[in-house]
Amino acid sequence: MTYVVEPVQDLTKLNIESLISESEEEGYRFLTRLAEDYKDGINTFTEPGEALYCVKDKQGEVVAIGGVNRFPVPGGDPETGRLQRFYVEADERRNGAGSLLLKEIVEHARNHFHELTVKTESSKADAFYRHNGFEFDDSTSETTHRMEFNH
Repeated sequence: MTYVVEPVQDLTKLNIESLISESEEEGYRFLTRLAEDYKDGINTFTEPGEALYCVKDKQGEVVAIGGVNRFPVPGGDPETGRLQRFYVEADERRNGAGSLLLKEIVEHARNHFHELTVKTESSKADAFYRHNGFEFDDSTSETTHRMEFNH
């Protein structure tokens, strides 16, 4: 598959309705929260170091989305990033879209944070994150995986 990763400048101008519908059918509400929080100005991925990216297929349709937010854990490193709202359309999974998106987010985060964390309850996501360089670490309730950057 041919994919293009792009930074999202304005989520309200991006058609992610099919991703939202599909994610809700799978029992996930985090893309609904992404759209609502963005529209309400609660989370627009504009704090220092934050970014939101999407992956488009050759037809220009959004097939994956995800970003990084600042996420200082109480008592932890204040320069911690958090992988947020990461979702890949079901038909595009295992075709490289998710890995491409994650690589872009990790490279961005590496320049702004000491570590990148994520929380998941999915065994498939666990395998995906481990395969892409994250270490399993559930020592805090907010995190299941982390990637430390050497600065």
